[in-house]
Amino acid sequence: MPFDLAVVAAYLLLAIWGGRRLARGRTTLRDYYLTGRRMPWWAVAGSIVATETSTVTVISVPAYAFGSNLTFLQLALGYLAGRVLVAFVLLPAYFGRDLLSAYQLLSARVGQAFGRGAAVVFLLTRNVADGLRLFATALVLAAMLTTVTGAVGLAGLPQTPVVIFAIAVIAAATLAYTWVGGMTAVVWMDVVQLAIYLSGALVAAATLLAGLPGGAREAVAAAEEAGKLVMFDFAWDLRRDYTFWSGVFGGAVFTASTHGTDQMFVQRYLCSRSLADARLALVASGVFVFFQFALFLGIGVLLWSFYAAGESPALASIVAEGAVQADRVFPLFLMTHLPTGLRGLVLAAVVAAAMSTLSSSLNSSAASTIGDFYLGGGTAGVQSEARALRASRWVTAAWAAVQVCVAVAAIGVSQRVIDDVLTVQFFSGGLMLGVFLLSVLIARPTSGVGLAGLAGGLVAIVSVSLLSDLSWQWYVLVGSAATIGAGYAADRIRQAAAPGDAE
Repeated sequence: MPFDLAVVAAYLLLAIWGGRRLARGRTTLRDYYLTGRRMPWWAVAGSIVATETSTVTVISVPAYAFGSNLTFLQLALGYLAGRVLVAFVLLPAYFGRDLLSAYQLLSARVGQAFGRGAAVVFLLTRNVADGLRLFATALVLAAMLTTVTGAVGLAGLPQTPVVIFAIAVIAAATLAYTWVGGMTAVVWMDVVQLAIYLSGALVAAATLLAGLPGGAREAVAAAEEAGKLVMFDFAWDLRRDYTFWSGVFGGAVFTASTHGTDQMFVQRYLCSRSLADARLALVASGVFVFFQFALFLGIGVLLWSFYAAGESPALASIVAEGAVQADRVFPLFLMTHLPTGLRGLVLAAVVAAAMSTLSSSLNSSAASTIGDFYLGGGTAGVQSEARALRASRWVTAAWAAVQVCVAVAAIGVSQRVIDDVLTVQFFSGGLMLGVFLLSVLIARPTSGVGLAGLAGGLVAIVSVSLLSDLSWQWYVLVGSAATIGAGYAADRIRQAAAPGDAE
């Protein structure tokens, strides 16, 4: 176990060292936040994949299959469709402008107050969701630390003090290289981290296959009999999560909101050399993500076969009853069944997946804070680049502290982290997508039109969440449709009240 800890520690030091190396020559805001727009499309694509693949994916997607089946893959189909929509509808609006933040586009087209309001929504939802992702990662590192300290709780799972320590270690290491290297360090380390966590996932899958009681064929047969291999659910029940319809349509609109309006992804497109490169990177990332989800869901099925069919049926039972988080099963397997060395590699891979998302989150949050509030415009005309860069680094540290607080608050509350993260993002995503589409579809939108649309979307989302059993996977579609409808109605009323303005 000390050797495994050394492997993880070596990876953390490598990430910090890499960030310092990549920091050379980053003396302007365009370099720090946009890499000088010099990134090749394949690096941007890899960074997009690594950014949306946090520990929630590595740990909670297998947990989904462990406790349910393969229907989560339906979302991946929607994710791919949504990327195509973003590539050809929203991406052109971001190019040809001097932007640090996606929300500066809203400020330019609708009004600064409105753009800043959208930025606030992004900053709050992004850092709550990524604080939950930080918590999920800490569960894995804590599981390793408990084998050394002996601070073990139910079913070999770590107690709260060890989880808090793990949260602090991961956050500090991520902040260290993000603080120094900016977006260049984030993108290139994302590419490295993508290779590391995929290697770790393949090692874990191979170890599970080798240890299955009765062999792979018998395990697959048992999983099929238990309904673990069900991939599509064509039920028309809008109250159910993870149906084909909510996955494809809800997932497509959700991806249009995240990848089309979320600063964390828009910032990557702005690092591309051209609009064509940004489109290629975005669509290619969707194809890759589909197969990546299939890999992690397959690991979850193998985990179920490993425990329920032979190793520990009792563990599978208490997870099914909700007594233990399903998210903790994969970390438990890694700690108890991988040999020394490989265990450290796989754990480093899990931490790498988390750091790729968290570093992106911190840098994009800082970019929005600086671009939307500190500067209020583009990078042109900045009087003191050095002063702006200093402010950028301190803002990055402040958002890291916020995510640590969210992660600590999640201890003992969250049962399946991926549902919590996606619920937060689905709730706000429709509002953001709606206002961005309003800014593109209406020739001269005003702040009043934008605010009317936002209010209408918010009322619709709150109403369906409190007064109906509608699945959260439809929230983005409901929110965006209501936002566009309310904004369009407000614009028609405005034109009717002032005919001269509509000419």
